Amino acid sequence: MTNSDQHLEELSVQIGKQLMERGEVLTTAESCTGGWVSQVVTAIAGSSNWFDCGFVTYSNAAKADMLGVSKKTIVTHGAVSEPVVIAMAQGALQHSRAHWALAISGVAGPAGGTPEKPVGTVCFAWAGPAAFTACETMHFPGDRETVRRASVAHALRGLLQRFPPMLA
Repeated sequence: MTNSDQHLEELSVQIGKQLMERGEVLTTAESCTGGWVSQVVTAIAGSSNWFDCGFVTYSNAAKADMLGVSKKTIVTHGAVSEPVVIAMAQGALQHSRAHWALAISGVAGPAGGTPEKPVGTVCFAWAGPAAFTACETMHFPGDRETVRRASVAHALRGLLQRFPPMLA
């Protein structure tokens, strides 16, 4: 196991612990990571107690059909945009039994980048209880695998950072 794989495993274990303590469940909506987040969290024994399902919506049609992302939103903002990942996260919650969702859409490369959205541009969204939603866009250097791995780690870290503190 590489150090980066171990880091992803540690993040997943922390997320599982938090969700178990809260009695909550996670779902994912992934595009450029192709289900990598789902794979990482389901590699943890016992994850069936806190992970419901993962949506791999690589095409725009899948984003619309499986998650209910408005085709107008995709056309207006592009698949790699904060409005689209917010809609992906919200759609994942609506189409699952989860309390929390994370969504990822990006340009992993080596092709597909534009001056406005160069290779390495990745948008993230997190949605949770009480209509909580947050999003951000990151730019990761490196080749396709490096961008995708960094995206998985960022999505998991972002989820951990967004859990509200537990009440004593």
